[in-house]
Amino acid sequence: MPKSTSLKNKPRLGVCGCGAIGARIAQSTTTELKKHYRLTALYDQDHTKTEVLAQKLKNRSLSKKSFRDLLKSSDVVVEAVNPPAARPIIRQALIQKKHTLAMSIGRLLLAQDLFQLAQKKHCQLLIPSGAVSGIDTVKAASLKKISKIVLTTRKPLRGFSGNPYLKKKGIRLDKIRGTTVIFEGSVTQAIKHFPQNINVAATVALASRHPKKLKIRLLTSPYFTVNSHEVEIMGDFGHMVSRTENKICPDNPKTSYLAVLSAIQTLKDFSTGARIGT
Repeated sequence: MPKSTSLKNKPRLGVCGCGAIGARIAQSTTTELKKHYRLTALYDQDHTKTEVLAQKLKNRSLSKKSFRDLLKSSDVVVEAVNPPAARPIIRQALIQKKHTLAMSIGRLLLAQDLFQLAQKKHCQLLIPSGAVSGIDTVKAASLKKISKIVLTTRKPLRGFSGNPYLKKKGIRLDKIRGTTVIFEGSVTQAIKHFPQNINVAATVALASRHPKKLKIRLLTSPYFTVNSHEVEIMGDFGHMVSRTENKICPDNPKTSYLAVLSAIQTLKDFSTGARIGT
């Protein structure tokens, strides 16, 4: 997508999902993405959210009554919905030949058909690196043999509250007094047991091209105050350890601020031809 120099020629951006992440991305079209996109459409199943965000951006015409209306008004679509609804949203956007940035990355791990659809429709399925660093190294290392790859995620106790898997295993968060490993296993197991904590795991798995080799470790402690993600990878390239400690998004305590910034940067790179996600 060539860089545009006038408002008229800027790609039209549509944001599906007007929660904390979608709202931040939409608002970035007046700041970081001002020179790269023109926001033309907003949609959320909760239409009140759509109207409130459109009013905040001082342009009520942005509010669309259906996802179909959003597609008609967009060249690039941002998916920022609740994960269960993400797959049909992404699929429909790709069918309509819209470049699509996916925030629900966990839904892409076992969705090779969506990548094939994007290729068939000659459009891009963009994947931001999200709340984890070292993804470029992981992607480069995957060109040769990878002997070990581990993702260790550390989160405060509240990050796992209400998890059915922990309840089934008899793990009581209120009884934890120190650093505790609450899960250790494969990406597919992590997806099954921790659906609210899989985006980073899916990002690393997709980047590595060796999801079966990826080992996931989840730790918690009453002393943890931030979410952190540590990636360790060994292979023909050498050895790399990367750790990211995330601050929460000001609008949503369940979202890392870096995940939002990563999405904005991915859109910016895409508009200038520096395509990081494919």
